[in-house]
Amino acid sequence: MGKIIAVVNQKGGVGKTTTTVNLTACLQDLGLKVLLCDFDPQANATSGFGLEKKKLKQSVYDVIINDIPVENAIVSTKFCDVLPSSADLAGAGVELIGLENPNFRLKEALDSVRDRYDLIFIDCPPSLEMLTLNALAAADGILIPVQCEYFALEGLSDLMNTMRMVKKRINPKLEIFGVALTMFDGRTNFSTQVAQEVRRHFPGKVYATVIPRNVRLAEAPSHGLPVTAYDRSSRGARAYADMAEEIKGRL
Repeated sequence: MGKIIAVVNQKGGVGKTTTTVNLTACLQDLGLKVLLCDFDPQANATSGFGLEKKKLKQSVYDVIINDIPVENAIVSTKFCDVLPSSADLAGAGVELIGLENPNFRLKEALDSVRDRYDLIFIDCPPSLEMLTLNALAAADGILIPVQCEYFALEGLSDLMNTMRMVKKRINPKLEIFGVALTMFDGRTNFSTQVAQEVRRHFPGKVYATVIPRNVRLAEAPSHGLPVTAYDRSSRGARAYADMAEEIKGRL
């Protein structure tokens, strides 16, 4: 049975979608069968694999709101399978309230296909609301991207409080799967200090590989490609490949 990992941090701009897209592609390269569920209304992970959002007939919105079979919405790309998002998802938080088992709609959908995959990544929206609760209810663990900058730990206490609440009331098995340090600038002492502080807060959970600031990582999404397909020799591509090896080892 595949493991479901929610990639979550309510703080925007931490490299959450970049991490989800590139780890998905790298783990598929390592021989795992991986599904990326784009659960962010911005749908950046969807376009990050070259899918045109406006041309998609069905999305994760149709799965959780209109009871469309999840198999009908999954799109196969040359990098991985994608359960795409759409702008319709922006209003789903309100619509879910009127449905049966509103916190478990995504879980029910992903459980029906998890046997087909080694890993399912959920790219969560940058907030702690109904969609994120659905992702946390569906997940076995969370992966937290943390940028190596001044406000790195800001808001993480809120995330931990939400996780404890979900674990107590909704999903007792939820655990921290890993913490990924992103946007690391080795030229500054400050990035190193932030990395040390994050490791102190999450002992044994932080990946040894750190993701550097890298121009190629920023450019790849505009071409609809993971960085390993855009520039496999770049520092960003090598870093995500190394982190994927760590994750595979933990599995």
